[in-house]
Amino acid sequence: MSCRRSPRPARSRRPPRAVVAAVALSLTLLTAGCGAGGASVADAPHATASPAEGFPVTVDNCGVRTTYREPPSRAVTIHQHPAELMLSLGLKDRMVGTSFPDSAVLPELRKDYASVPQLARKAPSFETVLDADPDFVYGGYASAFAEHEGRSREAFADAGINTYLNREYCGKGRVTMEDTYEEIRTIGRVFGVSDRAERLVARLRGRVGKAVTAVRCRPDVPVFVYDSGDKAAFTAGRGSLGTELIRLAGGRNVFGDLDDVFGDVSWEQVVARRPEVIVVHDYGGARDVERKKAFLLSRPALADVPAIRNKRFVTVPLTATLVGVRSAYAVEDLARGLHPESFR
Repeated sequence: MSCRRSPRPARSRRPPRAVVAAVALSLTLLTAGCGAGGASVADAPHATASPAEGFPVTVDNCGVRTTYREPPSRAVTIHQHPAELMLSLGLKDRMVGTSFPDSAVLPELRKDYASVPQLARKAPSFETVLDADPDFVYGGYASAFAEHEGRSREAFADAGINTYLNREYCGKGRVTMEDTYEEIRTIGRVFGVSDRAERLVARLRGRVGKAVTAVRCRPDVPVFVYDSGDKAAFTAGRGSLGTELIRLAGGRNVFGDLDDVFGDVSWEQVVARRPEVIVVHDYGGARDVERKKAFLLSRPALADVPAIRNKRFVTVPLTATLVGVRSAYAVEDLARGLHPESFR
């Protein structure tokens, strides 16, 4: 999706933070200038705060350039994978709200995740986000900043709130694990915890490296990614991070030649490419996965597809195929599903 700026929406009823701060500062200086012997506004020293250590930090994100003079202290995440990334960096105390959980939270993060106020089960309204009084909003999908829902990045900027969109939606083409590592580093810089970010990247690289080593000598397994769809199959293409995860895990996406990140293919194409394993995207627990498996197994046209005949499915949470901390976990899960003999 395009990340170009949308036309400027109507200004929020709430005045931007920068305006509020400027008015408050002006009143303070004027009051001081009226006292006996007090300095006038013209004589007062500049009231600019000293930058925090390591700041200012300037970030270019999907066409939006932001300079941070200090780390954000009141962050809201829209979608689950940005929340898990922030929690993995030890930033629970900087989070004042999250929204749109779409899979079970990583076990090691469940307690912290539960402590963050949930603003909405789906995407929160613009006013709901403002009510949390954030200074930073981190979106996981492009829809986090949907103009038609009143949440454009420009609308937040007008309210004095900085925003950041997951780099997967900057429209740069193919996404790789390096994008995951750079996403972590960037958020680490913004929040002044670059040391934590480097340690997290090292841990995730190590996890991926172990899985890659375990399957290095195994032949690639043909894999079909089933995200959704009945009349056609909605699957992962060349540009998706999922295709890279499959490759690292010792597989080959049979639709890796599809130009889009995701796209529709016919069931006849699925049959012709004879996948040996089907990766099923989990949108919300066992019921969703079992429904998808039952649908695939019930289609007579797919009966001779090796993956269907042998009932070889690997389940991956949708959030694990996105730029975030789960992608490293997904490589290991996929490797175990594609090459179980390598993990006995």
